[in-house]
Amino acid sequence: MSELRTPHAGDDRTKDADVVALLMRQHGDIRNLFDEVEAARGEERRDAFRRLVRLLAVHETAEEEVVHPFARKGFPGGEQVVKDRLAEEKAAKETLTALDELDTDDPEFMPQLLKLRKDVQEHARAEERYEFTHIRRSTDATGLAVMAKAIKAAEAMAPTRPHPGVESGAKNMALGPVAALMDRTKDAVRKAMGEG
Repeated sequence: MSELRTPHAGDDRTKDADVVALLMRQHGDIRNLFDEVEAARGEERRDAFRRLVRLLAVHETAEEEVVHPFARKGFPGGEQVVKDRLAEEKAAKETLTALDELDTDDPEFMPQLLKLRKDVQEHARAEERYEFTHIRRSTDATGLAVMAKAIKAAEAMAPTRPHPGVESGAKNMALGPVAALMDRTKDAVRKAMGEG
């Protein structure tokens, strides 16, 4: 296995105090991991792809649990912004599921991966423009820090696989391998948000 490796979501030790900065860094990690999958071969590609699947799953679950609920109520037009992001997430999860059924050496893998990358990057740009900008403008440093803490908590509990057609963190957790994962994730997020 190569020495250069993109970290798993949530395994860093940084003290993120701004949810937008944390999510932007994760978007960078996702881009880097796509690069890693594309450049690798054989077992290294399979390993990098597994890490990409997990990173995408934990990132989206964290957004579904923390960011989208704030955006729905936090600024004018937030409900429509979230609806649009959820539609993008559903399309990306469908492509990811199709990819996950292929071996990374399959001739169809790279074209599907490139489609997924395009969809994910467009989704990330839309989040950054239509959601993250408004979040930063609509809350203070304390609110940004509380949401960042909750994102980190959700990451620790997130499923390892995304489920298309399930664009809520609660439903994603229910489909995970451990039924208690849903309750633990909700509890972790509520505690991190100061609601528990």
